[in-house]
Amino acid sequence: MASHYALFVDLENCGGKKSMLMDVIERVKIRGDILIGKVYGYTDSYSDLKETLLSNTFTVVPSLRYGRNQKNSMDIQLVIDALDVAYRNELIDSFCIVSGDSDYVPLVGKLKSMGKFVLGISRSEAASSVFMSACSEFQFLESVASGKERTSDVSEVLTLQGVNELIITILMESDDGEMLASETKSILLRLRPNFSEKSLGFSTFGKLIHHLAQLYGNFSVASEEYNVIISLNQPHSAAAEQLTRDNYIGVFGRILSEYKEDGFDRVNPSILKAAVQAEYPDFTERQIGLRRFSDVLRALEREKLLTIETDDSGNMLVNIR
Repeated sequence: MASHYALFVDLENCGGKKSMLMDVIERVKIRGDILIGKVYGYTDSYSDLKETLLSNTFTVVPSLRYGRNQKNSMDIQLVIDALDVAYRNELIDSFCIVSGDSDYVPLVGKLKSMGKFVLGISRSEAASSVFMSACSEFQFLESVASGKERTSDVSEVLTLQGVNELIITILMESDDGEMLASETKSILLRLRPNFSEKSLGFSTFGKLIHHLAQLYGNFSVASEEYNVIISLNQPHSAAAEQLTRDNYIGVFGRILSEYKEDGFDRVNPSILKAAVQAEYPDFTERQIGLRRFSDVLRALEREKLLTIETDDSGNMLVNIR
């Protein structure tokens, strides 16, 4: 049974970029239905979000700047709204809070004590370790947005390639990379209410997924008793490429550029290293003649790909150039 979510978004934390907001909404919709959505800190500078907010029936809390405690007043409003939902709406069993502020830790604790599941999402540069630990589950916004191919908007008619990519995304979010076909279709409809296999020329969803499996080869379809199961195929590595002293600058440069294009100006070094290891699982610093990842960052800084900063807590951050 799908979870019922209330989604609260601090626009300042997620950058207020349309693509990022869509990534967050997609990630939550894969898990369940969003019954309540609310964004905080809205101004005219976020006007490109209007269609996304309206199509997902979000409520907007505008940013009215007055005095020194503007940010704190928005935090308080979010806490009040979340508790109001938790006490009044029995349908809501899960909350998603897009912010890494440690001020929300008491809220998370209260929601969990009421039996609610709390998913936290935040930029790595703004994520408090206390907030991360308090949540039932926490994900970095960079990971939510990374590697996304946005080939179709919610309002556009889906193509075969678009459906194939959505199914891949759904399977990647599952625990073991496989899912019942019926459940997959239900999630597809949550993500794209205009989806219909008949509009793509197929009489049943089963015929559609069998065709996609043969056409693209990203997943397999099998029948077990009366169930049809879709399983994600492992990607084939062409030549098991390794990072070396000759190519690592280019690889890191490409990954940093992708973060920049997604709207991230700064990232946590651990996020950058994880992104590299996702493509090169055997990567170690010694492969490229260095001892520590901090040495890698300094080498990239000399190449003018990034600058190294520290936050108020003394944690290292990567400023992408």
